[in-house]
Amino acid sequence: MTEWQRLEEDARRERHWKRWGPYLSERAWGTVREDYSPDGTAWEFFPHDHARSKAYRWNEDGLAGFCDRHQMICFALALWNGRDPILKERLFGLSGNEGNHGEDVKEYYFYLDSTPTHSYMRYLYKYPQAVFPYTRLVEENRRRGRQDLEFELLDTGVFDDDRYFDVFVEYAKATPEDLLIRIQAVNRGPEAAELTVLPTLWFRNTWSWGLDVRRPRLRRGDPVWDMSVIEFTHDYYGYRRLLCEGRPELLFTENETNTRRLYGDPDGARYVKDSINDYIVHGDKDAVNPDQIGSKASAHYVVNVEPGGTATLRLRFTDSTANDLLTWEAFESVFAERRREADEFYDALAPSGLSEDARLVQRQAFAGLLWSKQFYHYEVARWLKGDPAGPEPPKERLKGRNCEWTHLYNADVISMPDKWEYPWYAAWDLAFHCIPLALVDPTFAKEQLILMLREWYMHPNGQIPAYEWALGDVNPPVHAWAAWRVYKIEKKRKGVGDRVFLERMFHKLLLNFTWWVNRKDAEGKNIFQGGFLGLDNIGVFDRSAPLPTGGHIEQSDATSWMGMYCLNMLAIALELAKENRAYEDVASKFFEHFVYICRAINNIGDEHIELWNREDGFFYDVLHLPDGRNVPLKVRSMVGLIPLFAVETLDSELVDRLPRFKHRMQWFIENRPDFAAHVETQSLDGSVRRFLSLVNRRRLQKVLRYMLDEQEFLSPYGIRALSRYHRDHPYTLSVMGVEYRVDYEPAESATGLFGGNSNWRGPIWFPVNYLIIESLQKFHYYLGDGFKVEYPTGSGRLAPLNHVAAELSRRLTHIFLRGPDGRRPVYGGTRKFQEDPHWRDLILFYEYFHGDNGAGIGASHQTGWTALVAKLIQQSGE
Repeated sequence: MTEWQRLEEDARRERHWKRWGPYLSERAWGTVREDYSPDGTAWEFFPHDHARSKAYRWNEDGLAGFCDRHQMICFALALWNGRDPILKERLFGLSGNEGNHGEDVKEYYFYLDSTPTHSYMRYLYKYPQAVFPYTRLVEENRRRGRQDLEFELLDTGVFDDDRYFDVFVEYAKATPEDLLIRIQAVNRGPEAAELTVLPTLWFRNTWSWGLDVRRPRLRRGDPVWDMSVIEFTHDYYGYRRLLCEGRPELLFTENETNTRRLYGDPDGARYVKDSINDYIVHGDKDAVNPDQIGSKASAHYVVNVEPGGTATLRLRFTDSTANDLLTWEAFESVFAERRREADEFYDALAPSGLSEDARLVQRQAFAGLLWSKQFYHYEVARWLKGDPAGPEPPKERLKGRNCEWTHLYNADVISMPDKWEYPWYAAWDLAFHCIPLALVDPTFAKEQLILMLREWYMHPNGQIPAYEWALGDVNPPVHAWAAWRVYKIEKKRKGVGDRVFLERMFHKLLLNFTWWVNRKDAEGKNIFQGGFLGLDNIGVFDRSAPLPTGGHIEQSDATSWMGMYCLNMLAIALELAKENRAYEDVASKFFEHFVYICRAINNIGDEHIELWNREDGFFYDVLHLPDGRNVPLKVRSMVGLIPLFAVETLDSELVDRLPRFKHRMQWFIENRPDFAAHVETQSLDGSVRRFLSLVNRRRLQKVLRYMLDEQEFLSPYGIRALSRYHRDHPYTLSVMGVEYRVDYEPAESATGLFGGNSNWRGPIWFPVNYLIIESLQKFHYYLGDGFKVEYPTGSGRLAPLNHVAAELSRRLTHIFLRGPDGRRPVYGGTRKFQEDPHWRDLILFYEYFHGDNGAGIGASHQTGWTALVAKLIQQSGE
């Protein structure tokens, strides 16, 4: 298959098929990297209004763009409908402090296709023909409270009567260094409409900071046939040309800050970042450089498109110096061939008999995941102390955000959760990204996992960086799980696993495991306090902050994550021990450590404090007060389901091959009878199977009774993060005269914790649902068809756990699929997306989903971990 061949060529560094890709962010303003304020107010320090005029220090952004993997050379689209006050060069949205539910992109754009080498990519942006309502979006959302819905772009009426353009942007690689670009603007409105299209090429500003004064130059080249030419010679990439069909006017300026506009500097440079904006929008003919040279340049097209008509523009970005260029017929042939190869690649991943609708969902999920790769640049030491040519940073920052991470040096292409709302990596998100990535590009998935553990990422103490707003925050330790799953996915496809990768991961994860043990088990009881652990506002208190009560929380989820971590490391060690017996010793250590955690979760520090509540039959956090009292926080939430994730089965086929490990395990069981209850053994056809789990079969029945109850956790669209029981029975706790309360909130958060745009008090989240499904499959592997549970609870129908897992998978995938009524639950009551033929097959993969109706909530392009739906479709169909 051609695309797999490209992947192999790239992995062997024979041909650099992934040198150019969609590595350009969709938002570089309002990020921590660009924040040089004394008090860390990133949104206010660099707002959207400055983005068109101020040169970025760390990363560039653009619309439907691509760049090289070091982001030295960037290409993106700019548009103007003749009415807007500014060019549409980047996506607009509300800052974290403007939205009534936190930051929120206010645009409609869709990732329609991409191969893993980006040999073919397709993107759609919907551009209104009316004035874009920037001010109204800000003011109306500011007026609304947390109990109100967000005010969206469709609500403003700018898409009424279909007065908008569908702007499709496609890329096809003729060779790794020869990119063909096709832009098609379709007028969906009832009247002819004019559109200005500005394909733009520019250099990331690397010369203004006093570190490297070399400034690459774009210049007008000699026309070729019917094409205008922008050319340059780059120190790293050599000679390149952008060829633009139709001989458009070329506009040149500099990627420099407009100090006149931003700071009132009368001596500021004339040719600046927003000069092309001023030339087009304000008619300032002197704004661009008449010498046609600069570090930023646009081809200027104006098209008048009839109703229902299409205007097509073709460009070519190439290293070729020859003038015997591709004919336009050959250009179209390359696009057709790359599209055919993409079809071939994805058809092989779809189960037989899969409907066309499910294929569409799976393909767009992969497309969003692959389009969300971004060059991410952040050198903390340099950021803290400032640049030689820049102003001295405020002294407060030296003891402020991320000051303990001076070793961190990021300059890599990384899988992002979302390139607008989250244009920065998040460690535990990335681990989940790697599961669907392993289906299409296992090399990239492995590189991503290894990258987070490299010495310029991982802290010297062993901590993995969390995310740029707080690198030292704590995410669930899921990298060992991800490494083991990626290893097995690739092994299943190739027939052989990458043991070098697995071994590299294992050794670095030992450091991270040690950090967890030393830093997060405060009292040495094998009970862990992990901060908010990515679950944001799920608890009674903000678990990342000091408790208002004093003391600390014995966390069921943190302890369970560590139990899972132990079993993942045990599985990896046993796999490595097959060829290197030295790993038997450390496998024994992880076995013992897991059993200690099992014991501790039921009897913390021999003080008879249990995270398992015998009365309710559920796991809860326990609040440990300074006066010695222990208060169970009886919130039925995902915190109590996470113990299910720590489950593993050891088959005698494996254990018998490792006699030293077997001997030590057996000694441990026989000589520590109080621990033996946490290891279950059964004989099957003459072989012995050992079962390790934080939740034994008796407790499993009780936990699943809650989880599979449609009045509790079980939604038609998956497992809720908080039981629906709390809708009528909110949990309250009074401490020092203050009442703390947890209600069931199936949609947006009503609290301001973590910006208010993330909610674990009722919605459905894909990552934990995926782990639940996987855990049920593991339980079934050991317990077999004879172990059945009532599904749903109260129905009287019994089902084995593999059936339950498959049914949960179906519920999750059907969030996106059209139902018998033709509607997709993900779009709720939004008629445009449900009924309009130009909208209804465009899929958005939200951050999380309404706990009762499945509607998408949160970040609208979170095709990071929500791309797990592609894996669910691949393994379970629809």
